[in-house]
Amino acid sequence: MIVRKFPISHLDPISLLGQNDANVRTIERDIPVRITLRDGTLSVAGEEHDVKPAVRVLEELVELVERGRVIEDADVATALGQVRRDSSNGLPLDGNGKGKLAEAYDGAPGYTFDRKAVRPRTPTQALYLKALEQNEVVFGIGPAGTGKTYLAVAAAVAALRAKKVDRIILVRPAVEAGESLGFLPGDMHEKVDPYLRPMYDALADLMSYDKMRRFLEMGVIEIAPLAFMRGRTLSNAFVILDEAQNTTVRQMKMFLTRLGLNSRAVITGDLTQIDLRTPETSGLVRIQSILGHVPDIKFVYFHPEDVVRHRLVKEIIHAFDIYHARVERKLDDGVGATLDPLAAKLDSEIREEAKRIGAPLLPDEAKDGQEGAQA
Repeated sequence: MIVRKFPISHLDPISLLGQNDANVRTIERDIPVRITLRDGTLSVAGEEHDVKPAVRVLEELVELVERGRVIEDADVATALGQVRRDSSNGLPLDGNGKGKLAEAYDGAPGYTFDRKAVRPRTPTQALYLKALEQNEVVFGIGPAGTGKTYLAVAAAVAALRAKKVDRIILVRPAVEAGESLGFLPGDMHEKVDPYLRPMYDALADLMSYDKMRRFLEMGVIEIAPLAFMRGRTLSNAFVILDEAQNTTVRQMKMFLTRLGLNSRAVITGDLTQIDLRTPETSGLVRIQSILGHVPDIKFVYFHPEDVVRHRLVKEIIHAFDIYHARVERKLDDGVGATLDPLAAKLDSEIREEAKRIGAPLLPDEAKDGQEGAQA
């Protein structure tokens, strides 16, 4: 057993450790070490192969606090995920890449609106906001709860306020996820309105209801189903396509070719929640290989540690990842099995985690267990 110490007397301990040392407990649950604070000095005790990643996580968090940030759950999860990926890639943890998280926040924009201020809460969100400022076409791909749509709407409202664009167009495919649109009551607008409700919610969180209603009536903000986009040319507009995993390749092409002069497009989606009858035909799946090489088109990938909703959302996503990994024999971390370069290296970790949480056994695993019992 070894002990590593480093001083933090120059910092507000609550900003680093959290209320009731919640951030420390999170690290200790993930890495088998003991972290204590005494006389302004943090001590990390445990086996050397555990102490190194724990110290690296704390160093990342200390640098964030030194730059004026109060550490949140998302910061701890991101630091742990970064260290885990570096370790899996065989990168040394002593002094390698220190400050990655702090650097990610450098230069990231933030916005202040009528109702609230919007700031990046994870390094991936910071990267995403930078991309929204610098690129004309941005894809945000990842699991639910990572802020993909919300931050895109915030960037659009900020661009409208700064008169960089004249209008905002929010688009969603109206996919029949087990129900038939034809049996819903009302006219076409009333049928598709529930599919677009999340867009209204994001807008209502950023501006007063009266302003939102006025902008909608004037056409400054338009919310429409994807099918209504065909044949249009969208100039001087900030266009957001949400739930893009439920588009086909043809629909994706149709949408992207609507862009006119001085327009920006943001496409968001979650590849683990495809409602199409044949998921492999999803335009969001195919577009990565079609446009991945095109300059000035930015792909930003979110991971489960970027989830900023209720703390259980992250655990729910993780549990589903483990379940699908065992059932389908592949890792699915919310950005698609083929996109994670570490997928092939994580098989043993998946099995250990699946056993720990008691995930359902596969038929061949159950058979193996029975044979072992008979032996």
